[in-house]
Amino acid sequence: MTATLEPDKMKANQDKFYGREREFVYKFNVGSQCFELTVPLKFPVKENPNNLHGRLMLLHNLPCFIESDLKESLSQFIEEESLRDYDREAEAALEALKSGEVDLHQLTSAWAKTYAETTLEHARPEEPSWDEDFADVYHDLIHSPASETLLNLEHNYFVSISELIGERDVELKKLRERQGAEMDKVMQELGKSLTDQDVNSLAAQHFESQQVLENKWTSELKQSTAIQKQEYQEWVIKLHQDLKNPNNKSISEEIKVQPSQFRESVEANGRIYEDQRKLEESFTIHLGAQLKTMHNLRLLRADMLDFCKHKRNHRSGVKLHRLQTALSLYSASLCGLVLLVDNRINSYSGIKRDFATVCQECTDFHFPRIEEQLEIVQQVVLYARTQRRSKLKEPNDSGNRNGGNDDKTKNIERNYSNILPGEFYITRHSNLSEIHVAFHLCVDDNVRSGNITARDPAIMGLRNILKVCCTHDITTISIPLLLVHDMSEEMTIPWCLRRAELVFKCVKGFMMEMASWDGGISRTVQFLVPQAPFTSFYLFQKQPETLHSCLLEISTVDRGVVSLFGVRSALFVAMNSKGRLYGTPSFQEECKFRETLLPNNYNAYESDLYRGTYIALSKHGRIKRGNKVSPAMTVTHFLPRI
Repeated sequence: MTATLEPDKMKANQDKFYGREREFVYKFNVGSQCFELTVPLKFPVKENPNNLHGRLMLLHNLPCFIESDLKESLSQFIEEESLRDYDREAEAALEALKSGEVDLHQLTSAWAKTYAETTLEHARPEEPSWDEDFADVYHDLIHSPASETLLNLEHNYFVSISELIGERDVELKKLRERQGAEMDKVMQELGKSLTDQDVNSLAAQHFESQQVLENKWTSELKQSTAIQKQEYQEWVIKLHQDLKNPNNKSISEEIKVQPSQFRESVEANGRIYEDQRKLEESFTIHLGAQLKTMHNLRLLRADMLDFCKHKRNHRSGVKLHRLQTALSLYSASLCGLVLLVDNRINSYSGIKRDFATVCQECTDFHFPRIEEQLEIVQQVVLYARTQRRSKLKEPNDSGNRNGGNDDKTKNIERNYSNILPGEFYITRHSNLSEIHVAFHLCVDDNVRSGNITARDPAIMGLRNILKVCCTHDITTISIPLLLVHDMSEEMTIPWCLRRAELVFKCVKGFMMEMASWDGGISRTVQFLVPQAPFTSFYLFQKQPETLHSCLLEISTVDRGVVSLFGVRSALFVAMNSKGRLYGTPSFQEECKFRETLLPNNYNAYESDLYRGTYIALSKHGRIKRGNKVSPAMTVTHFLPRI
């Protein structure tokens, strides 16, 4: 705690006693010779004496046996001279008080203000914000009998916004169809009665009409969500206040009314929409050398946005996963999701647009809208880039930058509001189905190649995301296993196996590292692969014109049992009792095959009806008898499907 004189007096005293150079003199003997080291020092000395004496030893090539004595002498000299400066400054301040140059009342006021600001007993208590109060109220209600009413009300609001979005889409579709018909007519008259200028003018009119309509609906949606948020928060506060009154009997009736209405609508409608079936498998692992920590792993075939979307269900009420998400909203058990995005912070294209669309379908009653959060992120990134640019331009670092660093600096200067691969930004949500936090990880086209390593920016970004999860109570995180959201032609089965192995190994190392970050808390990591990345595979190589004849669709019939269907022939693969393969247009018992994963990571297909008979193909593509082969023979080995 410090209190000073008036700014002008203080600056005058500092200029008087500070900024002077003083010589540090050190004498030492080497043999019979006496040496003297003289070093000019500018006070106050901002550099650490330990670092300064090391530089002196290296710069003047001093003998090592004087290092300790030099360090002690230098530290003592700096301490003594600094104390003298402080004494001189204090004496000057006292003289100024005696002579009346300083206002005594102003000085005492400054001392009192400084003392009050730095002492806890005089500090003002922080006033709770509206968000904190609402969070506490919501947390109490969601863990009370009123939870079902809250979630049904949220679902009711969601259906209203969804209907409004549906009307918007229909109106936009009609406008585009009408404009498309107008443009077709104009193009037919191009070169006859109309010119290119007429076409351009019509296109400009169409674009302006679309913009006006989109802006109109955007404004209406924004207004509707704002009204819903205000109504919801006021209703929650009122309900919480009424519940505190034990004599209020109307509250219990109010809580029971809304759910019953929803149930009646379900019974009247009689239509229940099931979730899209997901293929998933769960594992429990123990990591650690001595103190082992248990973690849950899940492998799922699903779309990333399936964890965000709500199901309308024709107002069918509350789903259990939505209830769990609401219960853990203000808890130490949050759920996160990793989205792979480009370096632009917006919601205009790709999965960013799809994610923003899902967020807009339901009002967020606790956090700002996705557009507002992205605007804040843009401002933070712009500020961070400005700070980074100023550091890169410091003259002290100019000699260390060359080549690639110059290119990187130019790229940063050119794209001030963009982020770099491996960096990520976070958005918070209370209106999504199963997640609370979205990590938007920036990746480039390099993730689609097959040569990324454990030091790739995308992998290091995953490490930083897991670290944030450990420090901010995110216990469930969903990660795209292949680091892509959709498949392409170059992503073959070997490519997928290599990528999955890399991600598994890296995440395992990061999870073992977590033990030192959070003390070994059990977590759930979900690895997602795109929906049906391979709905078929090639049994053997053919010429391009006959590839369609080799294309098979594999469908799951029962646990571990599949069927094989020829796309071109429209026949099911079947095996008779003699082990011969044949095709049949109708599905029957002989079309069932048990899919077995062999120790070498290949699959074998055994007839479910005639055990011990396997599908087998020679290296020339000829079919072999199923009862003449065994899983030990390579003719029965097929690449696994993902």
